[in-house]
Amino acid sequence: MTTAQILATYGASLNGTELPPEVIHHAKRAVVDWYAALLAGAMEPPALILEKALSDDLDRGPSQLALGRSATPRTAALINGTAAHTAEVDDIYREAIYHPGAPTIAAALAQGQAHNASGMHFLRAVIAGYEISTRIGSTMGRAHYRYWHNTGTIGTFGAAAAAAAILDLDAIPYAHALCTAATVASGLQQAFRMDSMSKPLHAGHAAEAGLLAAQAASAGFTGSLDVIDGEAGIGKAMSDGPDWKRATATLGQEYNITCMTFKNHACCGHTFAPIDGALALQAQLGVKPEDIQRVSIATYSPALDVAGNFQPTTAAEARFSVPFVVATALLYGSVRLAAFTEQRLSDPRIRDLMTRMDLTVAPDLDAAFPGQRAARVMIRTADGRQAEYFQPTRKGDPEQPLTDDELSAKFMELAQPVVGEQRAKSILQALWTLESRPGLMDL
Repeated sequence: MTTAQILATYGASLNGTELPPEVIHHAKRAVVDWYAALLAGAMEPPALILEKALSDDLDRGPSQLALGRSATPRTAALINGTAAHTAEVDDIYREAIYHPGAPTIAAALAQGQAHNASGMHFLRAVIAGYEISTRIGSTMGRAHYRYWHNTGTIGTFGAAAAAAAILDLDAIPYAHALCTAATVASGLQQAFRMDSMSKPLHAGHAAEAGLLAAQAASAGFTGSLDVIDGEAGIGKAMSDGPDWKRATATLGQEYNITCMTFKNHACCGHTFAPIDGALALQAQLGVKPEDIQRVSIATYSPALDVAGNFQPTTAAEARFSVPFVVATALLYGSVRLAAFTEQRLSDPRIRDLMTRMDLTVAPDLDAAFPGQRAARVMIRTADGRQAEYFQPTRKGDPEQPLTDDELSAKFMELAQPVVGEQRAKSILQALWTLESRPGLMDL
């Protein structure tokens, strides 16, 4: 059997498998976090522009956008997937360098609403999408991340698997859905090395393309069954010839959805260890920002490749600037959505503190990536004190997870300004009880 067939056989079996309660609970955590990200991004330009561009597919169809506007399934997946990746608050599977939720849950919800799926069926689909895509992403490895944006590429598999699960596809059409997904997967890293709306669109495109792959497979459309592991397949073309046995080794034994990172800051995940380390060291020294003479940050090379920008001019660029977000954290105590307003972007205190920073690659931390996301932060003060802090992980990583209460608080913080307090509480309660809900239309 090819890798696609093995993964599809597993995915097709999940609708009839008794899943551990812990796995179902972690799936709900992922959905709560996704809805928070969705609502945070729903009123931002990428999603709003897409609504204008795709108006022919709106106000009709069985699926819904974030605020309830009806849409065709593929358009709902595209816009919701884009919205969920816009504010940079969506989840991460660390080993795959990948945000599974934005594309996977967008596709599962769009197809689930069209299919009148129950809450439990929806959760099983989410689990299938996470388990299959994270294994493909981890196997593709760091070599894939050199040029490709994994949320756009690997996310297409997550969306296809989730939609295939909603459609109750047998193993053969399920495999064809994954193989069609492989050949339409896309998303270039260069798209977010400067200001653009392409990065969130990668997640939306992955959701739509994966959904299309599953819908087409359901109707009889076929893909090349060795397109993942073949001599000219995605592994050879977009990585360094990975060992595909790794992707299937722990199926049904371990559940990657239980090992998610949920963001505690509203910016690129590569900046989190520097933020957390800087805040911890500032507290340890008891130093005010104006008394800091130098901040030196050592971390892994992809963090600086992606987020080493010392001159961000827009909110999108600032979210990918270690100097900007660390300076913001030291001055304001956190990096939330308010960090990227026009007022903050032009804040002279932030810009001044950024000039007192330097960034370097630490070989040992670089070697530990992607399994560990660490940083060393050194602060030297104007009165001659100097200290260093090692941040081995990030708040929100599996080793230091957000609690359910913290996830709920994150949801309310992001959702309440969009839908109001009572509606936000109602949605949150529905999400935490998804396994007992008969449908998805009231979300």
